[in-house]
Amino acid sequence: MKNKSINFNLKTILFLFSTFMLLFSCGSKQDIVYFQGADLATFSKSINNYNAVIQADDALTITVSALDQDATRPFNLPAVSFVDVEGAIGRSRIQTYLVDANGNIEFPVLGTLKLKGLNRVQATDLIKDLLKEYIKNPIVNIRTTNFRITILGEVRRPGTYTIPNERVTILEAFGLAGDMTIQAKRNNVLVIREQDGKTTYNRVNLTSEEVFNSPVYYLTQNDVIYVEPNNSRIKSSTIDANTNITLGVISTLITAAALVVSITR
Repeated sequence: MKNKSINFNLKTILFLFSTFMLLFSCGSKQDIVYFQGADLATFSKSINNYNAVIQADDALTITVSALDQDATRPFNLPAVSFVDVEGAIGRSRIQTYLVDANGNIEFPVLGTLKLKGLNRVQATDLIKDLLKEYIKNPIVNIRTTNFRITILGEVRRPGTYTIPNERVTILEAFGLAGDMTIQAKRNNVLVIREQDGKTTYNRVNLTSEEVFNSPVYYLTQNDVIYVEPNNSRIKSSTIDANTNITLGVISTLITAAALVVSITR
């Protein structure tokens, strides 16, 4: 009778302990799975075309070419060599134009050009039209060299990422960061954006198909993404490392005791 009582108490303690641990680790499908409500067989939704526009503090490379290369020389900034961290001279690099606070750049021969608010195609057409007075059939290539986004919070590799083109979606951004951790709150992702001198805060739910219609589906220059921890992560953060070790030892001892009682019965 006494062994049965001990065995019952150990089983009760083990059950309560397991329940306690589950409170910190359980999560539902609705909290974790992306794009819920999208039927993979029939789901189709148009996504608005996105063209990044030039903003203040953008660093642009602008190259002009044509059949007559001598005619284009005055309109191209000279390439310069740079020094690396060890003091060695590296390969030549094309100089960039920095868009000032008013949205302007100083272009050789053409003078001050206002590019802020234009997308790459519009800016290219503007410069080409101005160059036609000097060059026959000019070709203009514009690239943004400092298009960056920052990802913080519950992702595997938080940090700032430089994007080699002007088009990146929020899903691609999480791909760069190694996806969200299992402790991430996927239904309340925050995107902080600087726009027209103002800071905007946008929330997006990645567990819903509506993410594809979000105004922050396509990211812009200097966007910051923050992923909040879920309730399980917040609760577990209140337990320090020593407590985790203690719980592990207790769990082991309870399991061992239950095994010994079961064998000696």
